[in-house]
Amino acid sequence: MSRLIHRRTFLRGVGTAMALPVLEAMAPSSLFAAPAAAAQQAPLRMAFLFVPNGMHMADWKPSAAGDLTELPYILEPLKKVKEKVTILTGLAQDKARPLGDGPGDHARSVATFLTGAHPRKTNGADIKVGVSVDQFAAQHIGNKTRFPSLEIGCERGAQAGNCDSGYSCAYSSNISWSSETTPVAKEVDPRLVFDRLFGNGDRKEMDATRAKRDRYRKSILDFILEDANSLKKDLGVKDQAKLDEYFTGVREIEQRLEVASKSPAIDLKGVTAPAGVPQDFGEHIRLMCDMLALSFQADLTRISTFMIANDGSNRPYPMIGITDGHHNLSHHGGDPEKQHKIREINRFHVSHLAYLLEKLDSIKEGERSVLDNTMLVYGCAISDGNRHNHDDLPVLLAGRGGGTIRGGRHIAFNHETPMANLFMSMLDRVHVPADHFGDSNGRVDLT
Repeated sequence: MSRLIHRRTFLRGVGTAMALPVLEAMAPSSLFAAPAAAAQQAPLRMAFLFVPNGMHMADWKPSAAGDLTELPYILEPLKKVKEKVTILTGLAQDKARPLGDGPGDHARSVATFLTGAHPRKTNGADIKVGVSVDQFAAQHIGNKTRFPSLEIGCERGAQAGNCDSGYSCAYSSNISWSSETTPVAKEVDPRLVFDRLFGNGDRKEMDATRAKRDRYRKSILDFILEDANSLKKDLGVKDQAKLDEYFTGVREIEQRLEVASKSPAIDLKGVTAPAGVPQDFGEHIRLMCDMLALSFQADLTRISTFMIANDGSNRPYPMIGITDGHHNLSHHGGDPEKQHKIREINRFHVSHLAYLLEKLDSIKEGERSVLDNTMLVYGCAISDGNRHNHDDLPVLLAGRGGGTIRGGRHIAFNHETPMANLFMSMLDRVHVPADHFGDSNGRVDLT
């Protein structure tokens, strides 16, 4: 190689700025040095994935604490990455309970999930809850990347009005809060997320480039071709192959977005997907997973939230033979048939989590993978959707936190351990100082 490349090099073209994956040429802070040095240099990421309406806990919770020998039915899709997954039980979100405010558990589940704070019951403009852990971290380390954080989802949600027993729709639709009174809205259109990740920030140029791509069926790669060819002359064989692999992944996503853009608007029992969003809900989730993976691979951000659906979502799942609404099914009243359908929906969601984790694990960073250098929390702040309880939550932690977390286990914490204690342990690992967070009263041991 004739020259070294800075970690934050971008390939540029009109309306385009494409970040690079980790390359050997990015020495001296290379991740391809000795293992100890690689561990110190690898960026650590945090992601938080929210699923709605609780879980069928009988098919989620492992039978015993300790090493994961067999996975429960809902978690079986994770078998390929089982050693990098930790099931956490005993965690609670006390602030999701009524605390004198009456009904509204779904709204409180969302608002409390990452804040550990009790939302003010209002459907007016005076919303208030707390800063979420993702935004707390972004305020400290978000300046290290192009985007401080990335907020995505698969269901739009209103930001005002009454969505749950007197609670504002802002609570039901957002898990990310930059202040006590300011939710950070998610983007649900994968094409817009793609443009945000790879655009140069100049809206006029970006719109012109998009129009040209659509008109002439061009790839975004065509606009950075000259810069890319110039760079590849200075790369070794391994780096050239890695760059080609990265470009192939980007192009595949473009092609899937093109198919999605031709999908008509659909309406499934009140859940509206705008034109451009895939009609196939599974494909929608996978595309968003791809966006998250790309943003981590190119170090565009190290913090992301992903709401697969809003709490209280009554989406049906005809792709797995379930035409009943999810929320209606969650109030199963002990009906075995409804419970069976709930566990199938839960497993469907986990199958897409597995898709994301396997993708992150396939992206290598020296001796490790992006998944090894990630802490990904998956779950919600309702346990049994029928009971609406907020203790013994279904929470999963994926990734190894840069080698500081031992996976392949079920850790059973003391009952009523605040979920915020988990966040404290995660903040420690990304070097974000905090004496407390939300309703935390300590930290949890993940080693």
